[in-house]
Amino acid sequence: MKSALIIRHVPYEGVAGYRRPIEEAGYTVDRIDVCDPAFSSLDLREPDLLIMMGGPMGIYEQAEHPWIRCQMRRLALRLEADRPTLGVCFGAQMIAAALGADVYRGHAKEVGFHAIEVLDAESPLRHLADVPVLHWHGDTFTLPPRAELLASSHVYPHQAFRCGRNVLALQFHAEMGEDPRFEAWVEQSPEDIAAAGHTPESLRAIHDRHGAGAVTAGRAMIGEWLSTLQ
Repeated sequence: MKSALIIRHVPYEGVAGYRRPIEEAGYTVDRIDVCDPAFSSLDLREPDLLIMMGGPMGIYEQAEHPWIRCQMRRLALRLEADRPTLGVCFGAQMIAAALGADVYRGHAKEVGFHAIEVLDAESPLRHLADVPVLHWHGDTFTLPPRAELLASSHVYPHQAFRCGRNVLALQFHAEMGEDPRFEAWVEQSPEDIAAAGHTPESLRAIHDRHGAGAVTAGRAMIGEWLSTLQ
């Protein structure tokens, strides 16, 4: 069996809907939180697949979160070895930074369900064309050198990129739409919801309308990407 390791930066941001296609692709899934004492000693090059999920922190907040620098250093070694790696939201920003991009506070909070513009109709992101997916971030990044931009939105141009076949970074959350932890997101971030022009009630209603379709498309995307890994 192949091994997949999920890194959680906060307990309420897990792999959610992506777990099914990862397991269906033949991976045994394990998970570790960055607060686990064992995290600092892990060699991130070892798992056959590394999945780094989201979190409310920023790459630039290394004084408040010393583990960021430690994780970035080990992530860079994995990327240099071209080991299969998936980053979602904060995880995508970590990949961007480790590859030499700038990560910084954006001009707006992008929170809610809306479609992305898929720039490569033959990439695995084709499954997301015209599908509203969840966005929940205020940071963004420049495109790393030699990365291929795969998707944009009307709020931020850099929504997804890949480096070769083995590294995929997704700013948005196509894994979320059926996971009950969505309620924790709503409770944890009322300021972000308001800044994006929503209320908790309106966001819950949009989630109920679009969530299942987003997860179905997200699973198809991840399943296709996993089938292309080298």
